[in-house]
Parts: sequence; structure tokens; C-alpha cells
Amino acid sequence: MNIFLQAPLEIPGAEKKHKKKVSLTGQALIWQFWDVPKEILKGWRNFLVFNLNYFSLPILLKTFFSHWRRYRYSYRKTFELWENIEISVFNIMSRIIGAILRTFLIILGLIIEVLIILIGAIVFLSWFLLPVLLLAGLLFGLKLCLI
Repeated sequence: MNIFLQAPLEIPGAEKKHKKKVSLTGQALIWQFWDVPKEILKGWRNFLVFNLNYFSLPILLKTFFSHWRRYRYSYRKTFELWENIEISVFNIMSRIIGAILRTFLIILGLIIEVLIILIGAIVFLSWFLLPVLLLAGLLFGLKLCLI
């Protein structure tokens, strides 16, 4: 029995107003070129959002010049010149160290974000090439059998 001549099936998840009967081949094409690409895009978006949250890029940008790990000294109530200079130098160094480390983390997060974009684009585009590669492989295999 030919699978293309079977009775048409309903599309799961189709709108109730416009339920259409679609053949098995039509369902396969809808799945290949509509359903799965939507899921690939959702997964790709999830990876991008996860990376932003993992590296806390928005928070790192907001707190760029904050003290590193909140390491800081408070000034005493009494004024002592050298002690205040030491406290100021330490607080400034803590901010500089925080800015340097946040810069490194921001750059690393952005590099990984670009890699996720590139890999996601490769996966998304290669999904559309799979049927072509399947047909080319079948034709190549038949050609080898006939030789």
C-alpha cells in the first residue's frame, strides 16, 4: 500500500476554527519546514538568554565601577591624614580591580554570545539542508549500486 494514498490526517495543534485535513506528506513537510524550525529558534533563544543570565552581563554593566566583592574600608570619625589616604587608595584600587575583572567577564560573555549566535545559525540553516543531503546521498548510493 502506498503511504501517499492513505487517508489524510489532521494536524495536531491546528486551530479549531480552521481544521484542515492534510496528507502524511503534507504533515511531514509542515513538520520539517515549520514546526521544527520554530523549536530550533526557541532553543536558540533559550541558550542566548541563559548566557546573558549566566554571565550577568546587565548587572556587570550596571555595577561596572563598584568595589570588587564589596571590599572597602569606611572612613573613621576622627580625621587622620595618612589613614584617610590609605583608605582612599585601597577603595580606589578595589574599584579598579572590580572594573578590570568585570571587563574581562563582559568580554568573555560577549564572545560566548557570538559563538552561540554562529552555532545556532549553522544548526538552523543546516536543518533546511538535511532533505537535500538525504536525496543527494540516496542518488549517490543508487549511482554506486548501478555501476
